[in-house]
Order: sequence, then structure tokens, then C-alpha cells
Amino acid sequence: MQPNPETERPVVLVVDDAPSSLGMLCDTLEASGYTVLVAADGESALQRLELVVPDAILLDGMMPGLSGFETCRRIKANPALAHIPVLFMTGMSESQDVVEGFSSGGVDYVIKPIRSQEVLARLHTHTRNARITRMARDAVDVAGMGVVFVDGHGRIAWRSPQAALWLQALGTPAAPGHLPATLQAGLAPGAMLHVNTAAGARLSVRNLGQATLGETMLLLALAPDAPDAPDARGGSSRLTEAALTPRETEVLSWLAKGKTNRDIGEILGTSPRTVNKHLEHIFEKLGVETRSAAAALASGHLG
Repeated sequence: MQPNPETERPVVLVVDDAPSSLGMLCDTLEASGYTVLVAADGESALQRLELVVPDAILLDGMMPGLSGFETCRRIKANPALAHIPVLFMTGMSESQDVVEGFSSGGVDYVIKPIRSQEVLARLHTHTRNARITRMARDAVDVAGMGVVFVDGHGRIAWRSPQAALWLQALGTPAAPGHLPATLQAGLAPGAMLHVNTAAGARLSVRNLGQATLGETMLLLALAPDAPDAPDARGGSSRLTEAALTPRETEVLSWLAKGKTNRDIGEILGTSPRTVNKHLEHIFEKLGVETRSAAAALASGHLG
């Protein structure tokens, strides 16, 4: 399922081992314009996520079997799902439970008994922020550039998928969580430098100054004179470098045509779970995080 445009009903997956107790919440969400999906446990939630990508997940923290915290870790470990905001529902307000919720990848939590209007307000904020973030990351991916944010202590605060690949190719960082030694000079205000990766690619690095929270923003791109710089259409060289298998190429081709995991599975005679595994490898090879970014790179280059 493709990410929902503003004009469509956002989809929320509610995961709770006693979903009947959340009937009023689900009714309120439906009445407020959300499409609500329900799963009774962590395993069922992961199975649903093989068929649909919701805009947000409301997740019970403590459930029998696979806990909500472990379910969230598995979701965040999947590149195709990592962008989805997870809000924990819990009857426990002890700080250790709150900390575990955030450390497992949650963005927020609400205390049971659930107050529907509070959940609505939080959902609106997080789904909107997630959509904006996803669009920004897609734009960076499609442009074939990389972006790195470095905090005031010299630590990497965030990096785009393409930047992560290039940073890895630039060698050992100056310290854990920091930039490679070859990029340290790029932290100087107004700096512009060129560096070579271990694979022989030549990168330009431009310091764009301070962004929010006092972080320094670096823009990475293949230098204009680099032999493997992207062409005007943006994606062909990256597809070539990705070295996709024939089956991965088929999956990506159908993805670019707007097909869901279920559709692709039916076309190729395989399960949605297998299709999702192929997409994980495709995202990693292309250096992207979302379906739309992969589809944009493939558009016009795959039949």
C-alpha cells in the first residue's frame, strides 16, 4: 500500500490483546476520518504489516507472547516499516517502562484508560510529522545526494540513506558515532571540500551551516567530474551499482507500477512475506528507506 496522500483517510493499526476494550477509541478514530485496523497480538500485527503500511501504530506495551516493546523493535528493524510512528498504550507510568518504550523506537505514549481526544491530537501530530519527514527523505534520495546533521559535540545526529552508504565507504570514524576523519574539515563554517571513497568515487562535501537545535548540515554529492555521477534522469547509475538480482528487479518493476505486496506476490507466484523480504534487500542496495523513493528511482528505467 502506498503512503496515503493528504486527501485519503490515514490508516491506523491498533494492537492490543483486549481490542474489545478499545471499542470507543476505534469508533472515535473512524468518526474522525481514520481507517482503523486491529490486531490482537504482536505476531498478528507483524503479519498485517506484510500486507499494508499504516500511517501510525497504536501499540499495547505489555501483551502475552511477543511484547509490544519487542514488536516495535522488529518493526523498526525493517527498512520498509521503520518510518511508521509507534505510540504506546500502557497502564504503567513507571519511568523504566516509558524509557523502554522510547528505546524500542516509540515516539510517544498514552496512559490507559485511553482518552480518545488526547490520542487524536497526538496521532495528528505524529502522522503529519512522519509524512513530512518521509517526503524530505524521499527528495534527498531521488536527488542522488546525501545529508548529514552533526550536533554540537561532533556526533552524527541524523543521516540520509545515501549519506550512510558514503560515510561507510569513507573509512573509520574519528570516534564512535562521529564523522570519518576525512570529513572533519567539513565542519568548519562555509567549508567545501572533495574526498575520495574506498571505491574510488569522488564526493563533494558542502557545509550548509546550522540547522535546527544547533546542528550543522552537510550536503554530500558525487562531484561533477566523477565518472559514476548520476545522469539527468537521476536513477539509472544507482540501479546499475545496486546489482539487483533478476527477482529483485521484477519486484522493483512492479513496485514502480504501484502494485502492493499482495499484488506482486500474486503476479510472481510467491507470498507477500517473500516480497517484503525482497524489498528489504532492494532498499538496502539502493540506499533508500521507503517504497516511494525506490519507485521513483525505478520509474522510467525498468520495464
